[in-house]
Amino acid sequence: MTEPYAGSLAEASSAAAAEGFLVAFEGGDGAGKSTQVRLLAATLEAAGRQVLVTRQPGGTPLGQQLRDLVLHGGPMSARAEALIFAADKAQHVDAVIRPALAAGQAVLTDRYTDSSVAYQGAGRSLGAVEVHELQMWAVDHLVPDLTVVVDVPADEGRRRRGAVHDRLEAEADDFHDAIRQHFLAMAAGHPDRYLVVDGTLAPEQIQAAVVDRVRSLGVLR
Repeated sequence: MTEPYAGSLAEASSAAAAEGFLVAFEGGDGAGKSTQVRLLAATLEAAGRQVLVTRQPGGTPLGQQLRDLVLHGGPMSARAEALIFAADKAQHVDAVIRPALAAGQAVLTDRYTDSSVAYQGAGRSLGAVEVHELQMWAVDHLVPDLTVVVDVPADEGRRRRGAVHDRLEAEADDFHDAIRQHFLAMAAGHPDRYLVVDGTLAPEQIQAAVVDRVRSLGVLR
């Protein structure tokens, strides 16, 4: 398995330098990320924050075309897959995320660069370091203020997804287990920038842990 790589805080400019802040939700397919994005958005909006909810891939018109291609298209090489995801992120950051941060918004994204490092770096065995460097170039070194990893076992994720799967969801459980372990390794490498939550808990319990951590950033009272 590819050695985990979480990147260096010194090499990347934090979103905290902008007026807004960026929270990324990561985890395996079926983990419940979208639910937690929605719950945090509601909490922040109730507190008077302007919130932008987005996703990768697919957070821009170009990104939606790339999403359809990479998740629902025909067979493609692992390197082509990694480059498509990088293109989606480059457009997404330039067109959506940076303008929102500059406007002082709270940006919540369902997946960000760590997904590519885990899926293509570890799952596709392309090398976590190489994929991380590609991703950082694509997003011009913008890293989240907080990354929430919603952790569930591979078999639980498959159970939740049901019978319909896209190209990546259809991969075997060992692929998804490698991805899960890599997310956990990245989080362990930088606990100050990550929060790992047990995705098998009730959504309200997970939300409480996420809100507590966001509050510690000083952006929610």
